[in-house]
Amino acid sequence: MNNIYIEKAIKTPLISLNYDTGHFLIEGVSVPENTVDFFNPIVYWLREYVQKPKDQTVFDLKLEYFNTSTSVILLNIFRTLSELGEDKLTINWHYEEDDVEMEEAGQDYSNMVDAKFNIIPVDSF
Repeated sequence: MNNIYIEKAIKTPLISLNYDTGHFLIEGVSVPENTVDFFNPIVYWLREYVQKPKDQTVFDLKLEYFNTSTSVILLNIFRTLSELGEDKLTINWHYEEDDVEMEEAGQDYSNMVDAKFNIIPVDSF
């Protein structure tokens, strides 16, 4: 599998999916003009990944802000990855410690997916 790397832009986050290491990262702001078009290659890649995963997968999310359509995609991504099983998947939800809404979003996602889900406060991004 090829790795995916998409640079951060004003309305779209950095995306790094490294098959070789099993480490994934989404970072920045996610308010794309067409969320489905932007995230479709990522979702398809992850569906392929779960068919032949690494022993351990770590997914770091460092989102400053995301829109409603991104929230639906994130849930789809988490559910796809949760097929790996709780012992093989760790999701790290990083949020700015004074951003209560992002903390609550992480807690909501952690209740919806079957994975080790760490909610990690940081000073700032």
